[in-house]
Amino acid sequence: MSLSDTVAEAPSVPAPRNPDGQGRARRREPRTYDFRRPTKLSREHVRILQIAQESFARQATTTLTSALRTGARMELVGIEQFSYDDYIATLPPSYFLAVFTLEPLPGKGLLAYPLDTAMAMVDHMLGGAGAGDQPNRPMTGMESSITGHLLEQLLEQFADAFAHITALQPALDGVEYNPQLAQAASGSETVMVSTYSMRIGAREPEATLVLPFSAFAGPLNNAASPQLSESARVKRQRAYEALTERLNDVPVDVSVRFNPIEVPSGDLLSLAVGDVLLLRHTQDSPLEVTTNDVTFAHALPSNHRRRLAAEIVPDIAATAAKDHP
Repeated sequence: MSLSDTVAEAPSVPAPRNPDGQGRARRREPRTYDFRRPTKLSREHVRILQIAQESFARQATTTLTSALRTGARMELVGIEQFSYDDYIATLPPSYFLAVFTLEPLPGKGLLAYPLDTAMAMVDHMLGGAGAGDQPNRPMTGMESSITGHLLEQLLEQFADAFAHITALQPALDGVEYNPQLAQAASGSETVMVSTYSMRIGAREPEATLVLPFSAFAGPLNNAASPQLSESARVKRQRAYEALTERLNDVPVDVSVRFNPIEVPSGDLLSLAVGDVLLLRHTQDSPLEVTTNDVTFAHALPSNHRRRLAAEIVPDIAATAAKDHP
């Protein structure tokens, strides 16, 4: 079994609590965690995102209720990290995906929910009940125009909710109905997926808001590290200096060694007293000074007060490469 096959719970924010104090009983299924792509979302990132996403959910609830003229609700369930390909693999073949730009940030975002929910929204906006089976097909020009107006309002609410993280001017870039055709990011790109529970009339679908981590990494780090007061900066500098001083006194194991060689296992098993093992290390080549298998200097054999020593010398290979690029 490889590390990428290990199953672990993906980091996510706790489910929102209802006004009566009871937590949502919803439980998300474990998903495969690829240790070759470690988690990039820190707890502080998730906390900042949670504030913005919950604000967006509240504002979107008001917008949906007003536009659809029916009972509507949108609540944050959790925030997770995916690769874009892994996220797309969780969607059914037919889905409603609104792709939008994130100016002035690079990349694109994605707002996705079931296609029958999108059709029911159109039905509500046209004065219908939004009940029963809805068409499973791409929208007509009129339906797209009506939906586009609603999406523009939601994107305005999204920009307002994220204003404390970074200024955004999102704009609708297009709508796709096949998840495989929604090219919002490259397949291996890390994305932040916020899941919302929705209620539109009698329907209770889920919606997801997908944002590229690389575009938001800088703003999230800035939001997580606000400007410090002068006294706080002095305290932080003193702590840094004290930590550096203590780290300078930490003992570490250091080795001086010849260049490593490869030897057939059969030769090692047949070694006997008196045998000569060729090291293939020329006499004028410096030895490696290492700690924890990391080479950080080179040295020549020497002596100091009748003890063996190692005299640190320049790295010949590095010097030659610098002189002859």
